Amino acid sequence: MSDFLEEYAAFVAAHGRPERIELMLCDLNAVIRGKWLPGEDAAKLAAGEVRLPLSTYAPNILGEEVEATGLGIVTGDPDGRLIPVPGTLKPVPWASAEGRGKVAQVQVEMHKPAGALPFTSPRGRLAEMLGRLAERGLRPVVATELEFYLIRPRARPEEPPRPPEHSPDAQNYDLEVLARHQPVLDAILAAAEAQSIPTDTLIAEYGPGQFEVNFHHTDDVLFAADMALWFRRLVRGVARAHGFEATFMAKPYADHPGSGMHVHVSVQDATGANIFAAESGVGQRLAAAVAGLMETMRDLQAIFAPHLNSYRRFLPMSFAPSAPDWGLDNRAAAIRLPETRGAGARLEHRICGADVNPYLALTAILGGMLHGLETGPDLPLPLDDPAARPAAPLGHDWAGAVERFAASETAAGIFGAPFRDLYTEVRRDEIARLTREISQVEYRTYLGRL
Repeated sequence: MSDFLEEYAAFVAAHGRPERIELMLCDLNAVIRGKWLPGEDAAKLAAGEVRLPLSTYAPNILGEEVEATGLGIVTGDPDGRLIPVPGTLKPVPWASAEGRGKVAQVQVEMHKPAGALPFTSPRGRLAEMLGRLAERGLRPVVATELEFYLIRPRARPEEPPRPPEHSPDAQNYDLEVLARHQPVLDAILAAAEAQSIPTDTLIAEYGPGQFEVNFHHTDDVLFAADMALWFRRLVRGVARAHGFEATFMAKPYADHPGSGMHVHVSVQDATGANIFAAESGVGQRLAAAVAGLMETMRDLQAIFAPHLNSYRRFLPMSFAPSAPDWGLDNRAAAIRLPETRGAGARLEHRICGADVNPYLALTAILGGMLHGLETGPDLPLPLDDPAARPAAPLGHDWAGAVERFAASETAAGIFGAPFRDLYTEVRRDEIARLTREISQVEYRTYLGRL
């Protein structure tokens, strides 16, 4: 209690008392759910007196409970106590631009009445994986990159996206595009700085209205996932305040590149040395980690590509890696090795869409690496080698990926069988709801011909 109140007092001294605190709980879909709490009621949060139903961790993407999970009204929908995550109380700079006054945000987790964090917490799954690595004397260092699109505001949710005016079809690294969007991009970077999100470079990506922001590497992996979550919320909020929408949907346009979340990872030992560094070539432990990622990638595709739209990134010529392969500084590969020597030796995982849950994605990546480090699977030839045999592509069937995840002992080993089964049921529910709707393309193609 006293720790959060001290953090709140420091916040008030720096920014003034907020009119409200937005309590942010990350659900399984990386949708932020929660409550608005009046600024004068911070002590209630510190005392554990603010609650939400425990089922809030695992609704479907529409926000509805999934009966097959065993959560929700089938068990009386009991409450959990909201507990603030230390160090996550931040200002919401775009709120005043939207006319919402002075607002703060804080990330929360939900604890059962007995005080335990339930297995349904995505952040808890990542914390558990980091604990397993720490027991082995390993400390990962990560950096993420997030791509997103700015689009024109839409009157109805079913309207397709339209790029901002005067957006070239191919704007890759175009400085004029950055200059044209300077007000909103400057506001995004300023809001990130206000929330202590350490951004690195910002570029215009290939698609019209598409941008990418890189974050500094950190050995606080939970914070790296927090940053990705906060940044998605931040970009959407700032974009609204500047007359745009923003989306991290994996593939908003059929004919333009999708948006991904690339993850750079190195691993340090107890002395702080990078275990991936080699004097020449690819070091043994880096090779093992890469092989582990490739060996587990198919079983974990339902994490890296969680939704119906996610699988459009894996179609041919979709500008995204679509097979479990690797290469040396090769952006066509699923696993790229930008550097293999010295402190910068690392791998880059390039499979995730920008629509992933960052906690679950990092858990899956670290779990795949740990699998490789512990079992030492063979590493095939790199994509760059003329003698390499092409890897069979990843699936582009959503239901197939979910069922593979459902039956995977690898997934159970990384996430725990209860979470694997919970995740599966939420995805099955989403599949059932979305695939039973007849699409416009079916009407256009079949209705008048058959």
